[in-house]
Amino acid sequence: MWARASAGVVPGFFLSAALTGLVGWLLPGPWQSVLVPCVLAFFPVWIGVVCASLQFASGKQAWLWLSALALAGLGLLRALQMLQWLR
Repeated sequence: MWARASAGVVPGFFLSAALTGLVGWLLPGPWQSVLVPCVLAFFPVWIGVVCASLQFASGKQAWLWLSALALAGLGLLRALQMLQWLR
């Protein structure tokens, strides 16, 4: 259980940051206007990811999936920034 919970805390943090970052950039208007709502939405998303991580069969599986999803989300944010679709 501790391995699954720690998977939700560590890579889940980065996955939650990537998800709220993508949603924040997709909302209309300047990023300054959506900063506070995204920061407020981050914590419930992170708690949801931690709770979802406990549904995995093993800690190794949770770490692999959540780490891969976090890397994909952060990579997508970086790619969109490099393409200058995000500022």
